[in-house]
Amino acid sequence: MARNKETLVILVDIGPSMHPHLEYAAKAVSTLVQRKIIHRQHDEVGLVFFGANETDNELTLEVGGYEHVVVARPISVVSDELARAVDRFPKEHGISDFLDAIVVGLDMIVKKLGPGSKGNKRIYLITDAQSTVREPEEGTKLEQVDILAKQLQQCSISLDVVVIRLRGEKRALVSKTSQENEFLLQSFSSQTKGELVLADSCTTLLGAVKARTVSPTTLFRGDMELTPNMTIQVWVYKKVSQERLPTLKLYSDKAPLIDTSATHQVNLDSEYKSTIDLDVSIAPEQRIKAYKYGPQYVPISSTEEEALSFKTEKGLKIVGFTDRFNVPRHYYMKEANVFIPEPGNERSTVAVSCLVRAMEAEGKVAIVRCIWRARQTNVVLGVLTPCLASEVSIADCFYFNIIPFSEDLREFAFASFKDRPAGQQPTRLQQETADALVQMMDLCPSPGDEILKPENTVNPVLLRFYSFLHLKSLDPEATVPPLDDALRRISEPDERFLQKMEYMLGTFQDQFVLTQNAQKENGDRKFWKDRLEGEEEKPGLLVGGEEAMQTEDGKPLSLEFLTGKKVEEVGSLNPVQDFEALLARRDSDKWVGKAIKEMKKIITDLLDSAYNGNTYEKAMACLVALRNGCVVQEEPTEFNTFLEEIANRCRGKRQNDFWERVVTKNITLISKEETPDSGVTQEEAAAFLIGKSSGQGPEAAVEEEVDEMDALLDDVI
Repeated sequence: MARNKETLVILVDIGPSMHPHLEYAAKAVSTLVQRKIIHRQHDEVGLVFFGANETDNELTLEVGGYEHVVVARPISVVSDELARAVDRFPKEHGISDFLDAIVVGLDMIVKKLGPGSKGNKRIYLITDAQSTVREPEEGTKLEQVDILAKQLQQCSISLDVVVIRLRGEKRALVSKTSQENEFLLQSFSSQTKGELVLADSCTTLLGAVKARTVSPTTLFRGDMELTPNMTIQVWVYKKVSQERLPTLKLYSDKAPLIDTSATHQVNLDSEYKSTIDLDVSIAPEQRIKAYKYGPQYVPISSTEEEALSFKTEKGLKIVGFTDRFNVPRHYYMKEANVFIPEPGNERSTVAVSCLVRAMEAEGKVAIVRCIWRARQTNVVLGVLTPCLASEVSIADCFYFNIIPFSEDLREFAFASFKDRPAGQQPTRLQQETADALVQMMDLCPSPGDEILKPENTVNPVLLRFYSFLHLKSLDPEATVPPLDDALRRISEPDERFLQKMEYMLGTFQDQFVLTQNAQKENGDRKFWKDRLEGEEEKPGLLVGGEEAMQTEDGKPLSLEFLTGKKVEEVGSLNPVQDFEALLARRDSDKWVGKAIKEMKKIITDLLDSAYNGNTYEKAMACLVALRNGCVVQEEPTEFNTFLEEIANRCRGKRQNDFWERVVTKNITLISKEETPDSGVTQEEAAAFLIGKSSGQGPEAAVEEEVDEMDALLDDVI
């Protein structure tokens, strides 16, 4: 017998009220069978219809009753024949009594496996619960439900129920019968440890029918170390796991078609040849692994590789605790795990509960170093988040998420309006319109009402793949069908939702207007030579005289503003803007030092290339920007040292007129009052300009007056 084999009986209501839903009910059951054929080919499945015109089940022949219940497929191993049988359900007009159907399903499992058999046994019921359940001969309906639930418990059979309640069906919401049936089904599921799902859409119906159950396996069992003298025994499970597409296998068509025992398996065999003589094969003992290092390969023997390998010991260790907000959600990597106390260990349960509740009260999370298995090469660093149990019978636990090391941390820096001038900031009306648009897209429009719940939303990629694989097995020439309407709601925007948002989208579009630049023909383009010959065009106009888009401060709207392009260096064209943009970058720590260094070079180059002070104004703007940036970034030493170099270079020398501008604008050293890291007091900063400009202190040597143009020409000659 296959491990964890499941025996499943599917009960489907095909009565009159279910006719609008049978198409998607058939798709949900078909998907379940298709996945079992791929992943759990040893499972057994039976199919029962209730609400049918006829009656066909063994209980009717044995004891009578149980009318309008038809056993469409007895319990048997999943097969292609079963997959074809559930592609479409019939629409009939019998009485839909789900209690009779559950009894028939229970009888089928007991007769197939025996009353005391072990294993996974389950009944799946799909109905809209609109038909009236017949009154029992003795007792009430609720008492009958309790008796039947106890029988299911004794046989270890769980009951999962999907009740279809599509949105907009007022009849279903106010029906007294539907409310009573839903109460009975809820009692059934709770007593048999099953699940009841209300499917409010076709999409939810496809996701509510769970295709397969996966038995949880522990990732780690052992001690979690708090201190060298304190440990807690814990078990670690995967909380969620991504389901991937099944892997393709190589298939050989060389075997004869009449050979029924052929596996069509393809075996791969690798053979290594000598580069000198291609006819000579290299034996395994003559081969060695090598690593590429530049243009050459460096051989590393297995002994050397073993000596260099990183050896670890299995274990968990709490490195420390930190505030919850220090580990943001976007740091989490891979799937989540759950840490629970060792089952049956009361001391571990109490210890974990105390730690969980203390961390929750203090708003803390724990940083843990994890090595799941001995000699595991990759050490995992993660964060433990406390989780308080919602029920008394359930122990408190931790959620575990892997967090990155510094080398793996990625900063996704987006262009922010905070770094833009005041004229480029969004208006209050624009901000309110954007906030309203985001609120309209909320998938939880009201408390308790969530659209596309993750637990009931099927993966459209997997469902579409399995459906096409089944279709291809029936017809090898089949083409890919169009996207189903139920899957379209997941993969594409809902048209009804967009219609509701039409007004908000129009308001948003009115507040954020972009004007497209009309493209002129090649013959209408103006070049620089045409501009020199003709009249000058007005500023702010495009080539050809068209008005350019502008920002709110009147400046032309540049491509760099729209795309938020990152500045990599301080250029000579707009050095101040480049300098401020580099200081604003947060994706690396190198940009501050790089910006200051390059701005110093720009100022020095401007002074070196000055002729009759033509670059002084730009150099002054750069110097002011450099000072402001060093104050904000708390780099006073960088600016103070540079300003002293400027003073020694210009004061009393050929560029003394530039230094006089510095004194006039009161650009002095950065003092302690501005930045605590500075070693200059406010009095020393004031004396720096006053003393130098008034000629106090040691007399500076006066340079001989040299014509700047003659000096430049001498350098060229």
